[in-house]
Amino acid sequence: MKKILAAMIFGALFLGEIVLLKTYDVAPIGPAGTEVGFSHLNQKVLEMTGVNMRWYDITDFIGYGAIGICIVFAIAGLVQLIKRRSLMKVDREILAMGGLFAVTIGCYVLFEKVVINYRPILMQGETTPEPSFPSSHTVLITVVMVAVMMVIDRYASDLFTGLIRALCVIVTAVAVGGRLYCGAHWLTDIIGGMLLSAILLLVFARVITPSGAGMVMPSAGKAGPGASDN
Repeated sequence: MKKILAAMIFGALFLGEIVLLKTYDVAPIGPAGTEVGFSHLNQKVLEMTGVNMRWYDITDFIGYGAIGICIVFAIAGLVQLIKRRSLMKVDREILAMGGLFAVTIGCYVLFEKVVINYRPILMQGETTPEPSFPSSHTVLITVVMVAVMMVIDRYASDLFTGLIRALCVIVTAVAVGGRLYCGAHWLTDIIGGMLLSAILLLVFARVITPSGAGMVMPSAGKAGPGASDN
């Protein structure tokens, strides 16, 4: 219940930010005169960071890595489904990861259609501004890395769990910081991405907790993602 309450609080903050972006200190400071809220704050941060396309490419690469992790878990789930011959026998963590990734993609599609604001720069090869709220890379990488940290105890030996968690923290920090530093997002885009990530991860944490995951049978013991049936 505490996790759901926390998710609701972050949800309220996320919606509050959207409202403020449309009403507070709105000014046409983007390309082609596109407007954004918190314009003075966003403009100041952009002036401090400048535009650094190398970091844009680095964070893109990290994003591809996060997608690769999603594919690994999808394959692991498929292997378990084939071996165990029942969706209900696939690890709760893997099913929850699949749902988490699906919802993350859904959020990306939603905010491509429901545009809150646009990028502070025109990307190479583009003639019109692109939607930028919330930062989809921030959401993708944060969600994937933190979710891995939550479930890694089941799929790696104690020798490696600490190392993997530390690596996930570093990758997340580099990706989020790099996404802001590259200048392809406003500060408020990054904040929005972090708030949305918190919502998704808190719900995910609730689902993989046995008392909050009645839809599937609890998994027991430590095993690899493609482990054979119980």
